[in-house]
Amino acid sequence: MGLASHHVRWALFACCWLGLALITGQVHARDFNTIQQQGTLKVLYWTGFESYLPRAGFPLEQEKAAVSRFAEAHKLQVEFIAIENFDGLIPALAADQGDLIATNLTVTRERSLAADFTHPLAYTMEFLVARKGSAPAQVAQLNQYELAVPKGTSFVNTAQGLQKAYPGMTLRYLPSDLSTDQVLDKLVAGEIQLTILDGNTLSAVQKYRNDVTRSFQASGRRSIAWAVSKGNQSLLKQLNGFLVSENLAANSKPKIKPKNRWQKIKQEKVIRFVMRNNMASYFIWRGELHGFNYEMARHFAKQHNVRYQIIVAPDHKSMLDYLVDDKADIALGFLTPTAQRKAMGIAFSRPYHYASELVVARADEPGIDQVTALKGREIYVRPSSSYWSTVSALQKQVPGIKLMAVAETLETEELIDGVAENRYDLTIADSHILDLELTWRDDVQSIMALGDPKEQAWAVNARHGELLKVVNAYIGKQYRGLHYNVTYKKYFKNEHRLLKVRKDYEALKQDGRLSPYDDLVKEHAQKYNFDWRLLVSQMYQESRFDPQAESWAGAQGLFQVMPKTARELGVENLEVPENGIRAGVAYLDWVRDRAKYMNPKNDEELMWFALASYNAGAGHVRDAVRLAKQKGWHSDVWFDNVERAMLLLSKREYARKARYGYVRGEEPVKYLRNIRKRYRAYQEVTDR
Repeated sequence: MGLASHHVRWALFACCWLGLALITGQVHARDFNTIQQQGTLKVLYWTGFESYLPRAGFPLEQEKAAVSRFAEAHKLQVEFIAIENFDGLIPALAADQGDLIATNLTVTRERSLAADFTHPLAYTMEFLVARKGSAPAQVAQLNQYELAVPKGTSFVNTAQGLQKAYPGMTLRYLPSDLSTDQVLDKLVAGEIQLTILDGNTLSAVQKYRNDVTRSFQASGRRSIAWAVSKGNQSLLKQLNGFLVSENLAANSKPKIKPKNRWQKIKQEKVIRFVMRNNMASYFIWRGELHGFNYEMARHFAKQHNVRYQIIVAPDHKSMLDYLVDDKADIALGFLTPTAQRKAMGIAFSRPYHYASELVVARADEPGIDQVTALKGREIYVRPSSSYWSTVSALQKQVPGIKLMAVAETLETEELIDGVAENRYDLTIADSHILDLELTWRDDVQSIMALGDPKEQAWAVNARHGELLKVVNAYIGKQYRGLHYNVTYKKYFKNEHRLLKVRKDYEALKQDGRLSPYDDLVKEHAQKYNFDWRLLVSQMYQESRFDPQAESWAGAQGLFQVMPKTARELGVENLEVPENGIRAGVAYLDWVRDRAKYMNPKNDEELMWFALASYNAGAGHVRDAVRLAKQKGWHSDVWFDNVERAMLLLSKREYARKARYGYVRGEEPVKYLRNIRKRYRAYQEVTDR
């Protein structure tokens, strides 16, 4: 990663620190024997902004997962230590706050003065980036351009080197707190002409935006590696051995030529899953990756001691094309085996799920018990879906049924939205998809099931028989087992999504209290300068004042904080009311601080942006802000402006161009409107 302290500053730091250490002898890195004796491995990582939705490659948490496997192999507990500022990582390592850095760190000469690095995990190069259609045609034209790079990044030295080679080029320094997309937005808006990005970052960016283009190469090949304290050879040796054994080292070479696809996967220790970015399969929420198929893929990889890559297909048909072209190993998407798909060269596993195909209509329609009642109705489905074959067969029984084709890019969830909004007459949905939708909405219903439940399976290339055998063995062992059942219930049957609501605590009680926890909320509200009534409104929306509440994603307590987030805030046992409130208010303060970068209009708008970030994750809110600007709406105002853009992000045409991908935008929109409504009521009650 390019983000880091300025190279000269780091070099000075390294020299000063090494000199001080020699004089005082006060700083000593723990060697591997000491780490083993003490039983804990301390790992430094950068909190940064929320990660993007990985659309093609390794989800970012896998670096932590690899370190965890190393620790487990040596019977060590692992302690992850968050560092707020990227340029604080190496100083923290030098000060013995951690044993290693594992956070996508680029190796540079200056960084090597202060730390030792493992074998490379990957390689990257830096490139000049321009607005699409405005890149220089020849390298000599750089003399006529302005190059803008964020302060405190490794791009600064690269830019200074380019300026020496092309003295006519102007160099401009941007604020160091700008995100990649904020820099690129400036590029597209014409505020800057050129910038620099790492090649791996640029590849990720171009998966979701097509308004920027790669220009000339700006640096040679650079390594990404883990860092240990200078001279800690014993730890470095162990880490390097692990990277080689796990095939994590970028220069690892296979010892023998694999005989089949599964042997290749085991040898390279990498398996590629292709799926869609939707609520049933794979999505990002509150900065964390979720989805039933994603969790099954991750579990399969763990069971077989391989890493997993996730590839997001642009549409449903493409998932199978990826298999045919050997661009992916396994497709996961609740796929129904059909003769047409098998003719493509696709083989299907034993069933891992059964689903009924349901006719979906608006909630105010009467149910039907005969397919003849569908005569004259329009049913909207994707041509490549199994639903198309079902309705085509149904037309032979009831010729008056109208089969309507929709774009392959549309998700079933979007078609359900269309039915609810009266844009489509009817659609078809698998029972589990409708179950998921009905956990949060009441404007649609199933009016009829079409036939018996159909089997759904994992899909592989038909040529890879050994891989299919492994998949079948896994499904045979896991189907309706503990992990499967827990995961399935989490996404499709979790009653906590509907919140087992306690009786609403009335605001107009004789003592005038808004909640059972007013005193605790007031204490923490004062600490962080919040209106306590707003916090109570949020607490009600999150948990209905139930300290034992738990969400579908595992968020807990009165403010529904993820346990991992709470631990980073120094809070455990979220079901204890005081702990749940302390963690929730502290986290809201944290997201409020970061919402400032979205440039809300005033303090009140800042609060709404913070609450939206709290609910959906700041990444989705930033996507909505960017989209609102493109639409010409007020990007600094939430209600009736950015919230409109948030709703659009549930549409495939917008989600595929968003850094964080698909989001069910209606949820944060309703979340904020409900909080605002209750907050205003609380203001009236308490101001009397």
